[in-house]
Amino acid sequence: MNKYIGHESQLSGIEEHRLIGGKGDGMRLFLVKNGKGLEFTVSADRCADISRLSFRGINMGYFSPNGYVAPSYYDDKDIGFLKSFTAGFLTTCGLAAVGVPCEDEGEQLPLHGTVSNTPVEYIYFEKNCEEIKVHALINDEQIFSHKLLLRREIICSLKENIITIKDYVENRGDKDYPLMILYHMNIGYPLLSEKTLIYIPSDEVQPRNDHAEKDIGNWNKIISPTIGFEEQCYFHHFSKKGLAAVYNSDIDQGLLISFDKNNLNCFTEWKMMGERDYVLGLEPGNCHPDGRNKMRQEGNLKILKPYESISYEVTISMLAGIKEWEKVIS
Repeated sequence: MNKYIGHESQLSGIEEHRLIGGKGDGMRLFLVKNGKGLEFTVSADRCADISRLSFRGINMGYFSPNGYVAPSYYDDKDIGFLKSFTAGFLTTCGLAAVGVPCEDEGEQLPLHGTVSNTPVEYIYFEKNCEEIKVHALINDEQIFSHKLLLRREIICSLKENIITIKDYVENRGDKDYPLMILYHMNIGYPLLSEKTLIYIPSDEVQPRNDHAEKDIGNWNKIISPTIGFEEQCYFHHFSKKGLAAVYNSDIDQGLLISFDKNNLNCFTEWKMMGERDYVLGLEPGNCHPDGRNKMRQEGNLKILKPYESISYEVTISMLAGIKEWEKVIS
């Protein structure tokens, strides 16, 4: 018990809010703060993704021009996903498909799947002296089709500025079915600017297409917002631990993303340096965003057997100053 405060939420805690008005009307948001400068928002109606992320009062993620969009507006035709792509700090792509729209074994698959536009079945939280933990269940099941269940835990340390996401995915159907997942983490201004440094210690960097290949020498360089910029994607391969970090001297802070490169064996860097569409995606996943059919053709598509499950874990650590950045890159 802290004798200096009336209510524990003066320092840390979690509060549930609802949006009023606009396309986000009625959406449930859980605002989490750890009392050490880390604050973020969990969007219960969008797969328990992290829409807002700030550290020491400074924004870290990217919020698209769409703003908050409730799942009732979701359009699953072709690239209709973009109409409701809030981005935020984290958009989970999957679970039946990731990447470009395609047809795979007779199934029509939309851009980046449907799970990020799926409300949780339930969500609750608990707090102790060490951490705040958010629990959520997301049902990505369909009659005559896939039956995938996602159990998510988001753990916020009260001792350090660290968020850990633990996901457990189970195939609850009676047939083998593909599982694709990509953690679409989006860095935005003011963490993102021409002053931003990128550290991705991969062993190999591959351009997604000819356009990206022409500028591959600058894969780790950030430029100022540019009219008519065409997005660039690079695929990174790790032999050691998977991680990616960014730092900006203007705000003297950054963040580190770490993940298990064995089950999240694909990492996509997405550079979109357009005006207002100004975002850097750092995206661990078990696939690349080129569509399920291509992953199958390449022999890289992951399959879950009936009642088989798999777990994934991603950690986001805030970097408070140049010394913490230098420790990461050393």
